[in-house]
Amino acid sequence: MLKIAFLTLGCKVNQADSASMELLFRKAGHGIVPFTEAEADVYIVNTCVVTNTGQQKSRQMIHRAVRKRAGAVIAVTGCYPQTARDEVKAIEGVDLIIGTQDRHRIVELVEAAVARKRGGADGTADGAGSPAAGPDDEVRPWDGRVLFEEMAGGNEEDKTRAYLKIEEGCNQYCAYCIIPYARGPVRSRSLESIRAEVGKLTAAGYQEVVLIGIHLGCYGQDRQDGTTLYDAVRAALSVPALRRLRLGSLESVEVEPRLLDLMQQDPRFCPHLHLPLQSGCDKVLRDMHRPYDTVKFAALLQDIRAKVPGIAITTDVIVGFPGETDGDFAATCDFVRQCRFAKMHIFPYSMRQGTPAAERKDQVPDPVKKERAEALAAIDRAMQQAYFADNVGRTVRVLVEQPVRGRDGEDPHKVEGLAGNYVRVELPGDASLCGTIVPVKITAAGVDKCEGERL
Repeated sequence: MLKIAFLTLGCKVNQADSASMELLFRKAGHGIVPFTEAEADVYIVNTCVVTNTGQQKSRQMIHRAVRKRAGAVIAVTGCYPQTARDEVKAIEGVDLIIGTQDRHRIVELVEAAVARKRGGADGTADGAGSPAAGPDDEVRPWDGRVLFEEMAGGNEEDKTRAYLKIEEGCNQYCAYCIIPYARGPVRSRSLESIRAEVGKLTAAGYQEVVLIGIHLGCYGQDRQDGTTLYDAVRAALSVPALRRLRLGSLESVEVEPRLLDLMQQDPRFCPHLHLPLQSGCDKVLRDMHRPYDTVKFAALLQDIRAKVPGIAITTDVIVGFPGETDGDFAATCDFVRQCRFAKMHIFPYSMRQGTPAAERKDQVPDPVKKERAEALAAIDRAMQQAYFADNVGRTVRVLVEQPVRGRDGEDPHKVEGLAGNYVRVELPGDASLCGTIVPVKITAAGVDKCEGERL
């Protein structure tokens, strides 16, 4: 049995990929240990390149893994080797690189790398990753034959919420984004597999399943039979034992009216949509190659709220995109206030080589990006407070996740969790409530969560 340690950077899809790979190792009889473990046999770093910071941190974590234990196998997977293969191969001490394909073969590839490192398949001293041999290179370029990797979802360490990847890849090529190059074209999990995996997850005790993807709203486009995200949601909801279903991020232009009908009709379908805006200025949206304008986006939000009252709408916004003027940023601030988001995730623009935005000469200075991010964060705090206040007096169903943690450790008399409409709620109770869904009346709005009482 090998002791395997994972370190994962980046998005929820990356986290789900690592959880799926961990399950494959467990099924093969190997053990999963913390990355802090000094005696692991294999250290696997699942990398991120969505920003420069993500790529730099990926390099740092690879170097940290190399220093962990002499003789351990160091494997690097994810978006970094897929987009910068030679750069990762040149890092001394790396034994195996795998891109964003072939993760379903991770056990086989790691076992082979371990065998080579421990003496070489031919009995020579040059095992995997030695300066003479170099790392085993399993990165493949994208081609038309790539299919969705049908790997199981779930995390053995946490049975409250499971992330199930149902879509991979992106065909949109926004001007700032490297992800289509890292993740390849759109491909989709079969409806049969969605039903089967949701059934397994609910049988294992998970209270909530979150359907995620790189470009979730494009689910089914590769099937060319009219299948859409609506069908995937129906497949998941067809599992009678499912307690709660939530969607990951999807584009506003991909929100079907019948998807909202399902949300309105089935109380298990969480009233929460994450719709990336990226900018509230039409000029910047055009420069970004985004497929909508502010008029269409605002009209959609109005329709959504009319159909699903009380829904949480969250978003992403990029500040400091090349060419963004003070006036453009002011337009974004005005528009997000109009949208009344429950939460904004704010990202200073990060130049990614190989994208059209990186070639522009009108880059925004870093201090200006920082200033704009801080200004938008203040608006976000005010909107979140307003959303919390709107929920006072409402009864919601809360998935209890953990005891409340303070400066002195866990409070044995208070727990917290997430309501279906994305309100974090603190309520009286002990650890026995964790992993259950309970009805709660929201009694007060706090700074970063609400207070409630169990009904």
